[in-house]
Amino acid sequence: MRARYLPSVSSPLASLTALSDALAWVVVLAFLAGIAIDVLGRRERARLVTAGAWIVFAAFWLSVFPHFAFEVRSLVEGLGSLLAVPLSLSAGYLLARGRGSLMTLSRAVGFMALLYYPPRAIPVVREFLIETVAAQTDWGLATLGYHPAFVTAPDTGYLNTFVFGDFSTYIVWACTGMGSIAIFGGLIAAANADLGRKLRAFGLAVGVIWVLNLLRNVFVAAAAGHSWFDHPATTWLATDVAGVPTEHTSFWIAHTAISQSLSVLALVGITLLVVRRVPEVLSVLSEALYVATRTEYDLQAMLDVDASTSTDAPVGDGEREDPARG
Repeated sequence: MRARYLPSVSSPLASLTALSDALAWVVVLAFLAGIAIDVLGRRERARLVTAGAWIVFAAFWLSVFPHFAFEVRSLVEGLGSLLAVPLSLSAGYLLARGRGSLMTLSRAVGFMALLYYPPRAIPVVREFLIETVAAQTDWGLATLGYHPAFVTAPDTGYLNTFVFGDFSTYIVWACTGMGSIAIFGGLIAAANADLGRKLRAFGLAVGVIWVLNLLRNVFVAAAAGHSWFDHPATTWLATDVAGVPTEHTSFWIAHTAISQSLSVLALVGITLLVVRRVPEVLSVLSEALYVATRTEYDLQAMLDVDASTSTDAPVGDGEREDPARG
């Protein structure tokens, strides 16, 4: 969900951001190349190619940082993209130095990129998903008794814009929930588990994400369109701290301060649901923690979880599957 008020970043930062689409394609292709080479059994070359993919991934996160920090003015997304730069470089360094187990995490990231970026870059797919989410948001608003004008955006031609008097807000790609779907799709795809459990876990994750995303979009549109948070304290926070125009206080509070903060908790909750069905995902997360902390973790042992405790595991399936290693 976006409001039509966000300023452009300065020219140097805009130039950096302009590289993000090209870098995204390089990221997708580089990780997929590493996966393909690894499948062919050329482990050493796959490790080096994938290490390079992580370096490009770091450059990608740096390129999108100005957008999140200075245009969207999102603390969660801005800080997250900035932290992703050194973490990606760290993963690339560790992989190049011989930590082959990071190939599992690399496969997860490669699948995430594949699920997220190509659909976003294909116009017909992007339009379909944005307009579908917008139509469902319009239905949700109407169900709650709100009836903004639902119109076509003049700049894109998408039927995705809600007009509340002088204020308008609209659905963009980030509002489709595909980012979260890609995260869990990648984690589940990279896990060393049987296909049936993986498909069921992915279906559960997609369903929960889609419903929560719809609720978020309806909340943001209604709150922004009807100025729910236009109070002195919140106006001060939005204008003096975040630099948002006064008239868009409610949008910023609903979208950035509340919804994005709650989305972090939602991701944790969905992760717990997925882990109950595919505990092997924890081995991927263990590698991610090692990249961030340089400390070894065995989350399956720490949480006393293995494949035999999965809610979808067949009766009598008590043998724990080993994490996939590159």
